[in-house]
Amino acid sequence: MDLAQLFKTETPVIGVVHLLPLPSSARWSGNLHTVIERAEQEATALATGGVDGIILENFFDAPFSRGRVGSATVSAMTLVVERIRHLVTVPLGVNVLRNDALSAMAIASCTNSAFIRVNVLSGVMATDQGTIEGCAHELLRYRRELGSDVKIMADVLVKHAHPISTPNLSVAVKDTVERGLADAIVLSGWATGNPPTVEDLELARIAAPQTPIFIGSGASLDNIDSLKQAADGVIVSSSLKRGGKLQNPIDPVRVGQFMEAISAPTIAQAVSAANAAG
Repeated sequence: MDLAQLFKTETPVIGVVHLLPLPSSARWSGNLHTVIERAEQEATALATGGVDGIILENFFDAPFSRGRVGSATVSAMTLVVERIRHLVTVPLGVNVLRNDALSAMAIASCTNSAFIRVNVLSGVMATDQGTIEGCAHELLRYRRELGSDVKIMADVLVKHAHPISTPNLSVAVKDTVERGLADAIVLSGWATGNPPTVEDLELARIAAPQTPIFIGSGASLDNIDSLKQAADGVIVSSSLKRGGKLQNPIDPVRVGQFMEAISAPTIAQAVSAANAAG
């Protein structure tokens, strides 16, 4: 996966638009216009703030299905993604929770989106939705059947879950890349808003030196200086919202602050530059 070619930068920041509850979900309000309007506002705030990509996901559809979502969800997400595609110029991605990778691939392919995120591409995870098995076999063949070049960003030992297959991070990363054929790896903390450790990011880099490694959760102004040294990119949402609260909309000011922090030299780089100048 060539990050510079896809995102026009070697260290992309992907902002997340958490869609309001969609049709047939438990908290569906009955008004799709409200969903679209909120998504457009958040995508505009992210793009204006300078992010390099945007991923849309049905985050507020909880409780999630562990497998295929309903037709109404796919239809609504396709409509929203297509609206956003005509609103911003950055690459778009799709994540259909909890693990409907085939629907995500279909939506992305039909809307000319660039990538999808898959929570469990390889292995077996115990989650609050039940047991979720990897879908690499079906997904890679479906992508080929569609004649699509949509990239697959795959979580390894995904958050809100416990592995039933290997708990070893290095083995799981190798399996996801070499046997699951992921185009990029995503590492998160144990839950939404919790970051991965620098040590885990470094282990993933050793296990898959040619594959981009993304921070999947928990990146903030407080930790991005250290985290970005061990990763190729970041997927961020919670810390970009008003007050840093998950349920709030994206705050354009916080987006700008985060983008400044991600582009600033790390402390180590700054010290090295100062020493060289002195």
